[in-house]
Amino acid sequence: MEMFSTALSGRFLYNAGMQLPLSLPIPAADALAASQALQQLIVDDINAHAGWISFARYMELALYAPGLGYYSGGAAKLGKDGDFTTAPEITPLFGTTLAHVAADLFGQTGAQIMEFGAGTGKLAYDILSEYQAQGIPLDRYFIVELSGELRARQEALLKPFPQVQWLQQMPAAFSGVVLGNEVLDAMPVHLVIKTDLGWKECGVSVADADDANPEPRFIYRERDCDAALTAQIPDAQALPSGYMTEVHPVGVGFMRSLAQMLRAGHQASGHGAIAILIDYGFPAAEYYLEQRMQGTLMCHYRHHSHPDPFYLPGLQDITAHVDFSAMALAASAAGLDVLGYMSQAGFLLEAGIGELLMRTPADDPLAYLPQANAVQKLISPAEMGELFKVMVVGTGAGLDAKLVRHDRSHRL
Repeated sequence: MEMFSTALSGRFLYNAGMQLPLSLPIPAADALAASQALQQLIVDDINAHAGWISFARYMELALYAPGLGYYSGGAAKLGKDGDFTTAPEITPLFGTTLAHVAADLFGQTGAQIMEFGAGTGKLAYDILSEYQAQGIPLDRYFIVELSGELRARQEALLKPFPQVQWLQQMPAAFSGVVLGNEVLDAMPVHLVIKTDLGWKECGVSVADADDANPEPRFIYRERDCDAALTAQIPDAQALPSGYMTEVHPVGVGFMRSLAQMLRAGHQASGHGAIAILIDYGFPAAEYYLEQRMQGTLMCHYRHHSHPDPFYLPGLQDITAHVDFSAMALAASAAGLDVLGYMSQAGFLLEAGIGELLMRTPADDPLAYLPQANAVQKLISPAEMGELFKVMVVGTGAGLDAKLVRHDRSHRL
């Protein structure tokens, strides 16, 4: 089934569900050439797999193919010159707040932090700057980073902090505090669709060129669906025909590996181990609502959001909202405790972001108002405060009671 498609070298997105063209910024010639090289790599991979790959494989190549994928290429990703902005880029108070949350846990976990997917390094910079200013000791700040380009940016920014050490993969054991801000949403997802004949998996194929479409195109094609892919969808059989959504086996696998690392660290050191994961998403009962007929897949290109993952692969981010129920169940099944699940607003407010804002005198509006506006963006229900959630899992350690005043773990 061909759901929608985009000319591989096209400048315009056309989505059959939207019935209108969306004009997006034109890339530079070298960026377009890199995208076309990645497109050919993906075509070759499809041909090597009998003309069909899972969407998860397509997303993996589009984001992480060495030297060409979105996160492994050389383009700026974050901030005003990139494609999207994350909380650490909005205000240093986000990192400062997390610095104090982590420091309060060090008595249980030991004074170590590990960050997954550190982006530009801004979160690490703000945490380490706060520790330096406040005299809070930190033994090590590990960064697990797959992108060589992002690691280079992090190394330049974090040069003043000798505690930082980079890792290319998750270690076997770790006790301390793990941070993951907008990590789970960038993990490849599988796409499934409910048809009159039952659930099918939507993979990616290449449509041949014809008179109407002189360039080859990536398209969705269905095949029989492994029942395990839809097992996490509540009342899957009751959803209507045409319902398309994402499922998250890669994210589930990450949570299992995370649990194994934290449990091994706890057993080896006797110290607790906690992971704080911040991302946009829902519990399963809200994720798989009947009204959410097209799922949550979204792409980000030059601060434009649109739903077509086939537009200029390698030059745009591809994300899906997180099914926090699936992540919590995976962590629990692998031996971790789910210590809390709450809105970003509730977490940051209880963690003291308001008090940290007051370090900037309110009677200095040029300094205070930008920070106050940034905090408002992080906590407002109409902005990031409600859509973004914080899930905390761990072993051998617990959260301060104030941090779980807004706990919603019962909804998972």
